[in-house]
Amino acid sequence: MKFLIDIFRIRDRVYGTVEITDPVLVELISSPAMRRLKGVDQAGYFEPHFPGTKHSRFEHSVGVCLLLKRYGAPLQEQVAGLIHDVSHSAFSHCIDYVLDAGSPEKHDHQDNVFDAFVRKSEIPSILEKYGMNIDFILDDANFPLKEKKLPDLCADRIDYSLRSARLYGILYDADFFLDFLVVKNGDWVFTDFEHARQYAELFRTLNTKYYAGMPSAIMFQTVGDCMRYALNRHYIDQSDLYATDAVVLAKIHRNLENDAQLRTFFKRMNDRIGFKNDPDDYDHEVVCKSRVVDPFCLDGDKVKRVSEIDTSWEVIVKKESEPKHYFIKFEK
Repeated sequence: MKFLIDIFRIRDRVYGTVEITDPVLVELISSPAMRRLKGVDQAGYFEPHFPGTKHSRFEHSVGVCLLLKRYGAPLQEQVAGLIHDVSHSAFSHCIDYVLDAGSPEKHDHQDNVFDAFVRKSEIPSILEKYGMNIDFILDDANFPLKEKKLPDLCADRIDYSLRSARLYGILYDADFFLDFLVVKNGDWVFTDFEHARQYAELFRTLNTKYYAGMPSAIMFQTVGDCMRYALNRHYIDQSDLYATDAVVLAKIHRNLENDAQLRTFFKRMNDRIGFKNDPDDYDHEVVCKSRVVDPFCLDGDKVKRVSEIDTSWEVIVKKESEPKHYFIKFEK
């Protein structure tokens, strides 16, 4: 199912058909900063590894807004959720393997440039038009449902996990979890332990196979190598990285015929050159951020974490919170 938007009515693969009527949301969704995200792949450049799973940062960003709307979050929190990813570069977290502003362990480039990026965009003037303060919107402390640190749940984390689970074919209906999720005192809380534990396991599967799995390690390394080489050879410049995936790819394509090294990097990022993962014989140590959640749930009249009810999950949380390391050597 494709993600379509006609300003007031959104058909979303996770939340179904939802009407957006708040003028500030309508205008932000239509803004250049948000529209650019339609050309930025949510996963980075995953299509060569998992064909048919491509989806955009735009889809996810609107999804976070829709999730917050569904659970009655204030309009300003919906706005913050909508714009939370506007500073992502082309190929999303692959940029953390190119520029010093981010790190492979934290995947934090987007967070580190977010404030300055938003302030240079048209977003502040749109917010001012509707009586919203940009400083308030940019302060995550004001929006506990939208953003929390791992291993807590937040709207961002819930949306991208349910969305990718649908795309990867391991979850048919997101309402299996959403119907058992409530908000209590600024926290996302499952109404029972069983759904909380199943969601935590789903997230763990997504992290192990996709977010921090071998395909992602290869994607991050190869896309990062290709972009860094293209930057050094002046085939692209840094401003291109804040356009779209297609802009960067087009400039790389123009130079493939005359640069054998670029062709090698390009073949690697398109999964056309084999590799092995061997800590005793490698050329690249690739570090991937690892994600794990420890959801809250109701246990009688109390709110507890999954790990408080099932102590084995505490061990998993500790283990899975550590970055993953891969030792890659490509075939010649």
